Amino acid sequence: MTIREDARRIIDTSIRAVLPDAAVQRALEGFTPPAGRLVLVALGKAAWQMAAAAADCLGDAVSDGVVITKYGHAKGDIPHVRIREAGHPVPDQNSFDATAEAVSLVEPLGAQDGVLLLISGGGSALFEKPLCTPDELTGLTGQLLRCGADIVEMNTLRKRVSAVKGGRFAQLCAPAKVFSIVLSDIVGDPLDMIASGPAYPDRSTAADAHAVVDKYNLQLSPDMLALLDRPTPAALDNVETHITGSVRELCSAAAAECRALGYETHILTASLGCEAREAGSFLASVAQYHADTEKPLAFIAGGETVVHITGTGKGGRNQELALSAARGIAGMDNALIFSVGSDGTDGPTDAAGGLADGGTCAALEAKGISIDRVLADNDAYHALQQADGLIITGPTGTNVNDAAVLLLRPRTN
Repeated sequence: MTIREDARRIIDTSIRAVLPDAAVQRALEGFTPPAGRLVLVALGKAAWQMAAAAADCLGDAVSDGVVITKYGHAKGDIPHVRIREAGHPVPDQNSFDATAEAVSLVEPLGAQDGVLLLISGGGSALFEKPLCTPDELTGLTGQLLRCGADIVEMNTLRKRVSAVKGGRFAQLCAPAKVFSIVLSDIVGDPLDMIASGPAYPDRSTAADAHAVVDKYNLQLSPDMLALLDRPTPAALDNVETHITGSVRELCSAAAAECRALGYETHILTASLGCEAREAGSFLASVAQYHADTEKPLAFIAGGETVVHITGTGKGGRNQELALSAARGIAGMDNALIFSVGSDGTDGPTDAAGGLADGGTCAALEAKGISIDRVLADNDAYHALQQADGLIITGPTGTNVNDAAVLLLRPRTN
């Protein structure tokens, strides 16, 4: 197989290995449905897949429910459950309407009832009942996306301006018990940050929220600033939480496939959190150091990089990582670097990520495309499209961060 064929196989196999079906089924082995009603609420990019797995296990024990996921991520009907698609990464009216529907399902529940809450990444935008105006929330989200704030910083603020984040949704469910299954998309698996912790006590503080505002010089109205000081639940006594799936599993699955293909494999980290361009340059420097390898090598870095948006182009952090790496491996006929989002979507695009090899730079230069100009305009999507460097998987049904992989083979001459 070619090195590109190896990359495609690693991507497909590693994503299949972290689909949530088996993990949800394992978590439900110790679950006993309540004596009363059981309402299912699933939110995030993996919500449909998680809900479908739960429905297979529980059948008619689920009396009602709602799935709230990103546009294009639902794959059909689920018995007793309504399917709602909404905006991501910026919440829209469908986000608000679907969340209101979920709240209306759980608020009447009593002590004999229960809520099966299935949480995955992306829930911060998809599951939202703002305490501010929609325009103020959209403005805050846009500022956070442009300034390069990481997911923990973003969710520290999101929790403070929401009626369902930071443990507040679990309060709305009370006195019903909440059985929560969480698919982690944040390095370190902080339960209060994944989807902004709708059913987990908030470990961040008002001071933390104000520090993020100051760090990025965010422009918030006086009313928004006042919301940052509103207390969030420090404890919840009606929630049982099970965490399943993580970027470590994604990296391990990628490593196993690399080894199966004959690569000596090294997992560098599962907590990558720097600028996407820096990560790309770093992996390219690793390729340069090992350029004369006598055996196939693979280096894996999992996590979630960030992008400072300076232009008006189209792309995502994985595409930007791959394109920035292209410069460092230009002319190397034995190197390839790819970065892929496990959920199948990278930024506001239909690509899961990007791929670059030693010929990517030359292919773009032949078409008059400058990588420096493309990166300045954050337009990696269109550049990689011209170099056969887009990774297209479609929505995968999971969401456990990203994996970047460097593949090296012995030189052919």
